[in-house]
Amino acid sequence: MQRIIYICTAAFLLLSACNVLDVKPKGNYTTGNYWRNQSDALDGITGIYNILLEEDYTGFNEFVFDNCSDDQIRGGDHDYDQVIEEFKYDPSTYSVRVGWRWKYETINRANNALIYIPKISDIEDGIKNRCLGEAHFFRAFAYWRLLLVYGEAPIVTEQDVLDGNYDKPKVSEEELRTQIEADLLQAADLLPESYEAADKGRVSKGTAWGLLCKLYMNWAKLDKAIEFGTKVTTNANYALAPNYADNFSVATGNNSEMLLAVQTVDGWGYSDFITYHAPRAWGGWSFFYPVKGLVDEFEANDPRAAVCFMGPGDKINIGTEMATYTADLSTTGRHYKKFCSWKSTGGLNYSLKTPLMRSADIYLLVAEAKIRSNGPGAGDAEINAVRRRASAALTPVTGAGMPQLMHERRVELCGENERHQDLIRWDKAKLIDITTYYNKPKLAYDGSVVEPARTFVRPKHYYFPIPQQEIDRSKGILVQNPNY
Repeated sequence: MQRIIYICTAAFLLLSACNVLDVKPKGNYTTGNYWRNQSDALDGITGIYNILLEEDYTGFNEFVFDNCSDDQIRGGDHDYDQVIEEFKYDPSTYSVRVGWRWKYETINRANNALIYIPKISDIEDGIKNRCLGEAHFFRAFAYWRLLLVYGEAPIVTEQDVLDGNYDKPKVSEEELRTQIEADLLQAADLLPESYEAADKGRVSKGTAWGLLCKLYMNWAKLDKAIEFGTKVTTNANYALAPNYADNFSVATGNNSEMLLAVQTVDGWGYSDFITYHAPRAWGGWSFFYPVKGLVDEFEANDPRAAVCFMGPGDKINIGTEMATYTADLSTTGRHYKKFCSWKSTGGLNYSLKTPLMRSADIYLLVAEAKIRSNGPGAGDAEINAVRRRASAALTPVTGAGMPQLMHERRVELCGENERHQDLIRWDKAKLIDITTYYNKPKLAYDGSVVEPARTFVRPKHYYFPIPQQEIDRSKGILVQNPNY
């Protein structure tokens, strides 16, 4: 029998401080004495959400990969993050290898839920379906991240768990996409469309539809991306938040637009995402700095810039005082403001949610798919919905093509781990030449070079290498990605 140790490890906070999903230590469990009733099912699913808090997963490390983009540079003291940015990593690089574990831990926990929850009789049908939908979604999400980072990876299913068959070869991108698609379609069937206040923060049909849209864009199935993306953009349950800043506020983070976020509550169970972004002088570690090119991308009258960035002279409420930001707080002269919050008593407020997927992302993917399918102007409605929410002062687009779409995605989603993947997708589709973005220096806001020109090699740098430690453990079953 398999031991299920995660139920006993920690309390996980799914919602706000007043809505706590608390999983208290209950002893050691196996599949023989667990999965008995509805409470076990709910706690088991909570254990899957809990993984998102991990520092080496979506708590920090997944966002390191966007340092490859032209939007930001590495701060902090991790030399192994520097080689990510410079495309000089190898199969043993720390940042390349640590996330593998947590993706497969997610898959393992989801597989156990999918095996044993259907056998529970002491459970409401609606709860059972929701739990199974959540398990399907998070298995898909883990495979999605494996697809984006490594391209090819092993698939482990329920039958593999029952057979004890874990040493498996990797499968192709096509097979990974097919597995992700199947899980997301099942999740969309099983999950509710919305939740009452006590369950805000759980994944919904809209979360599954949104990830399907992203999957189909990666797959170049533009018609399917439009089909499932439109299910999000036309559903009031997933409406854009009234204000852009609402997505980056402790009080309003779990709004209709937030399709998926790391749920963290100060003082209980929390993610270090905010720590990695906040200035060192004010309690953070300063690991991500936006560069001049990104800041300059914003139109002069776009209020999103003031939400996204701290710049010299800005007054920042750090709880105990209104502090003044100075250029020497950052290598580039700027910090991301959207990922920072402080408590009124001082100290970082770890109740700030980490956005992993927002409806605005899906609006712009639908717009992209329409433009690429039907030409300039086809995505105007979706682009203008995002711009109109940002500010009535922004001029609506007319006949927008890919340049306008690319601009809007860059400013709307800055720092949210989308830029590198956007550029790769557009390069694969021959819409851009990615080397013109990456093979030039990154600049601080004063114009000085903070990262020299890098060399992006296609197709090698579309993906990272399989971690060498996993290849070694497989005793030859796992094969390294090409070019590494």
